[in-house]
Amino acid sequence: MIVLDANVLLYAYDSSSPAHERCRNWLTEAFNGGEQIGLPWQTLLAFVRIATNSRAFRVPLSGERACGIVSQWLTLPQVVVVAPGESFWSIFVEQVKRAQVLGPLVTDAALAALAIE
Repeated sequence: MIVLDANVLLYAYDSSSPAHERCRNWLTEAFNGGEQIGLPWQTLLAFVRIATNSRAFRVPLSGERACGIVSQWLTLPQVVVVAPGESFWSIFVEQVKRAQVLGPLVTDAALAALAIE
């Protein structure tokens, strides 16, 4: 399973991003491939929050459009909504300690813990 961060999703939908084409192509291939794609709620909510923000997107999406995109992803058979289980917290804490995670990397550590769990 590949657990996605919001950045890949955002770059795929932000045509002004230098990473747009690369991320769009990768995401299309991933969604059409055979491997499961894990989308945590925090990633999906971050996509809607950032894609609708005019400070983040030169041409922001409407709330309806952003939610529609997420709804479409959720219908794909290879997409799984990833939620923390019972061992999430201990795995997360171990990731934070081992990698000395601080600040903006906390979200990445949480995604790693979800993938490990």
